[in-house]
Amino acid sequence: MSETDILISPHGAQMTNMIFMDKNSSVMEFFPKGWLELAGGGQYVFRWLADSAGMRHEGQWRDSEGESCPFDDKDQCFTFYKDGTIGHDEAFFSQWAAQVLQETKVRKLKDDASKRKNNRASQQGMHVTDFNHCCSCG
Repeated sequence: MSETDILISPHGAQMTNMIFMDKNSSVMEFFPKGWLELAGGGQYVFRWLADSAGMRHEGQWRDSEGESCPFDDKDQCFTFYKDGTIGHDEAFFSQWAAQVLQETKVRKLKDDASKRKNNRASQQGMHVTDFNHCCSCG
């Protein structure tokens, strides 16, 4: 996961591995039909985790298609939807993924350039904040 720039995943425990990703990485999350109505605050846990780890939660895909819950009981419907297949809108996903890929690439390139700049500054014994106000004469 430390080499992962973009995590694209259905909502679930596997997403906890995002803690091993670099800062400025991106997360795209998918939910099955019915999740919005039944999940409560738990549907935001990975958005909160991404935010607290310095990553960007790029949004959520909520599947609106698929089979409706055959039960009247909300708990049974929660279980029914929780294990459901998640579909997607190919046109929407293509556009969304392209945008996230481009934004993540730009962010990572800026971050890499900043790290190289900071490394050069520390190798020369300068403080990072002083880097733009110094000369090579020492």
